[in-house]
Amino acid sequence: MSALERAGLALLRRVDPERAHGLALAALRAGLAAAPGRLTSDRLRCRVAGLDLPNPLGLAAGFDKNATALAGLARAGFGFVEVGATTPRPQPGNPQPRLFRLTEDRAAINRFGFNNEGMEAMAARLASRPRGMVLGLNLGANKDSADRAADFAQVLARCGGDLDFATVNVSSPNTERLRDLQGKEALAALLAGVMAARDGLSGPIPVFLKISPDLDEEGLRDVAEVALASGVAGVIATNTTLARDGLRSAHAGEAGGVSGQPLFDRSTRVLAHLSQLTEGRLPLIGVGGVGSAEQAYAKIRAGASAVQLYTALVYGGLALVPRIVEGLDALLARDGFGSVAEAVGTARQDWL
Repeated sequence: MSALERAGLALLRRVDPERAHGLALAALRAGLAAAPGRLTSDRLRCRVAGLDLPNPLGLAAGFDKNATALAGLARAGFGFVEVGATTPRPQPGNPQPRLFRLTEDRAAINRFGFNNEGMEAMAARLASRPRGMVLGLNLGANKDSADRAADFAQVLARCGGDLDFATVNVSSPNTERLRDLQGKEALAALLAGVMAARDGLSGPIPVFLKISPDLDEEGLRDVAEVALASGVAGVIATNTTLARDGLRSAHAGEAGGVSGQPLFDRSTRVLAHLSQLTEGRLPLIGVGGVGSAEQAYAKIRAGASAVQLYTALVYGGLALVPRIVEGLDALLARDGFGSVAEAVGTARQDWL
């Protein structure tokens, strides 16, 4: 990390977290953030659900909710980027404050509630997106919608023509009763609508399902069964958690979803269990607590074909991206793997 980025991160930590996040996006738009460009190697290049990735490290949804910093993110070294979540109509989300740093835990709590500018604003930005990046959109539902399941399909139908992939997000804990859509029958019906919208696009794209880390064993089995039957391209495991195990920070009691380091073990166990349940028939993307090359590697060996991060950037900045990508390449080489795919699931049993 450069001295300039260290100073910038130190300054941002003195500012309200949501305000700091806005300033970080502004720095990306202005070209002031780290921009290593394309990071790849023969070992790191991978194909996931038909997507050709230069490396397996992606940016999770939520960082750039409204796709306002795509040019900067395209140069940041990620193998793929996910923006959103986006709902059919704009909505303000929950009242502020709604984002809290848990510095002692290297974590965050958010209760944003799908604040975003809506699918029309998103569609306009996607139409002029950088074409050299692998870009996906996280699909959401309006809080006051009469038919939340239909909202996901509506956003995909409007925005899908300029995407490389889309993600169905029924796992955010911050929209009341949204997680109810993870139930077997509700999820099957929702995904049928989304896949019909996907099939109506001029060029169908892979659709992923993002799940909660708080599912019990029966719920996880149901999700695996529905995912396999629905035609989705893969599963993203996981979203934030409502658990508060072991947190030390002053804001630990705030309502919302916990992300960052405390989520790593929980989300990786869910990932490994889902890998076992799906028997390699669906690619999985591991997210939750990734903040180092070693943690990215652990997710891959637990069953992930690719990984995502977000909260770690609060503490390590965009300089983390080349550090993790290059470190992952070295770890794969150390253990004799010629590709990411060769390492997927090789330590799954350690997490079961």
